[in-house]
Amino acid sequence: MNCPNRSILFACLTLAAACQAPGEGKDATKPAAPAPAAPSAERVTQVEVLKLVPRTFEDRIEVTGALEAVQDATLSAQSSGTVQSLVELGTAVQRGQVLASLDADLLAAAVRQAEAQVEVAQTSAALAEDNFNRQKPLADDGIISALEFKNISAQRAQAQAQLGQAQAGLTQARKQLANAKVVAPFAGVVEAHLVERGEQVNPGRSIIRVTDTRTLKVKAGVPERYAADIKPGAAVRIAFNAYGLAPREGRLTFVGQTIDAKNRTFQVEAELDNPDGALKPEMVARLLVTRAKLADSLAVPLAAVIRDEGGEAVYVVDRSAAQPKAARRVVNTGVTSGNEVVIESGLAAGDEVVVSGQTNLTQGDLVEVSPRADAQAKVP
Repeated sequence: MNCPNRSILFACLTLAAACQAPGEGKDATKPAAPAPAAPSAERVTQVEVLKLVPRTFEDRIEVTGALEAVQDATLSAQSSGTVQSLVELGTAVQRGQVLASLDADLLAAAVRQAEAQVEVAQTSAALAEDNFNRQKPLADDGIISALEFKNISAQRAQAQAQLGQAQAGLTQARKQLANAKVVAPFAGVVEAHLVERGEQVNPGRSIIRVTDTRTLKVKAGVPERYAADIKPGAAVRIAFNAYGLAPREGRLTFVGQTIDAKNRTFQVEAELDNPDGALKPEMVARLLVTRAKLADSLAVPLAAVIRDEGGEAVYVVDRSAAQPKAARRVVNTGVTSGNEVVIESGLAAGDEVVVSGQTNLTQGDLVEVSPRADAQAKVP
């Protein structure tokens, strides 16, 4: 009796299922897809720039050398004896000042003996001379024989020879006494003792070292390919980066004329003043020798030049739009010296070359510009 009602209920349920909205059912539990993200702001790269100004570029050769004192002497004993005194290390001395002395008692006695021998010889020579002068008129008048006068003349000559010999002995004895003292050949500072007080030494034994560091020289070997470019008097800069000291300016005082067969270099020397004593012999120095000066050059730091498959290029700042942008410029480089390179083409005076931050740039990137602290790249 209830069958018709069941048929009606089944039909209603079937109709409801057919009318269900598409996507409902088990898929209706899935979360909705997220909305697209808003576009981000364009990246801005912080850079430092160098504004190019034409200037004289110095083409320099860089070599490494060591400092030496222009005046540095190791002094030796000139006679035998016992070391009695030595001037203390670090003492400033003047030219001619006694630096060391040997026991001179025996030498002084030898001088006194030589002086006595000279006195005896002088007396003998004077007597012989007087006798000669008295006998000569007699010989001229024939009062004494020629043979007798010849003997008198021989005695005179012998006495004079003995006097000369005695005087030479005195000179030698005085020299030996003087050699017991070692004196400074120039003003400087006592650098080293090579013997001890009380030590017995012989001629030729090194005693003491004195050096003058007020003027120094740096010696270095320059590759032979630069032989035609380097002349005496060339301007040089001498740098001491390892010691935190300011560079010094100078000139070449010597350019060698021969090539070392072992390392294919020739020797150069440059002198520099050292009034404050800050520089020491044997310090390592970088010698930057000016080979040529190029007027009206545009130079950039080597690090500013990017080298890739497209060649050599730098980034400059393009200010044609409201926001500065990076612009890649292909360049041709020329002479390199120190940390700089000359740009032969591709840049112009006034261009702002990116010198820091360029490795992160691409064409058209927005940039925020900070000027470089120094107006031009510096050669240390």
